[in-house]
Amino acid sequence: MSPDRFARLDAEQTELPGAASVDGPIRWFCVNDFPQAYHLTFGTYGTRLHGDERGTVQRSMNKPGDPIIGKCEQWEQMETRLLKFPRVLLSLDQRLTTQEAIPAICSRGGWTFVACAARGDHVHTVLRATSDGKAVRRWLKRWVGEILSSRWPMVAGATWWAECGSNKWVWTDDYLQNVYDYVEQQRTMNENG
Repeated sequence: MSPDRFARLDAEQTELPGAASVDGPIRWFCVNDFPQAYHLTFGTYGTRLHGDERGTVQRSMNKPGDPIIGKCEQWEQMETRLLKFPRVLLSLDQRLTTQEAIPAICSRGGWTFVACAARGDHVHTVLRATSDGKAVRRWLKRWVGEILSSRWPMVAGATWWAECGSNKWVWTDDYLQNVYDYVEQQRTMNENG
């Protein structure tokens, strides 16, 4: 990343409007800058609970760098009992509908579509936006859910998606190419069964 994309904050200037205070001699930080893309991932309802063998993060307990939570059958069983609705696994038709809808949803949101792939228990989307990634993910989940519900109605109160998800900021061309290749590989898996 080139230094011209950053603003220099000297020790004498410790605050900027809308920025958190900093300490130390010199800090580099992005000002009014967004990543070149976001890699957004969100899961379907009830399919990635704490204790799952794939590992999870407990956001209220973990801090960056802590290990992920591994397999724990008791924890997963407890969370399964707390589910208010059955787990959601997307059928092939639902996955293809999701993939077909996301480019138009990106247009609706004012974002630039790059790639997407829907799997049985999660959705990947790579897009460009000059908005907060978490807000984009929330709108994306809402609008995809509305499209799916128009074809496959759910019981009142049920949802297609898990609460949170992942927002990865894509800053470099290499990372963008890698994430694009990964998501396209996931998409191909749908097409090949």
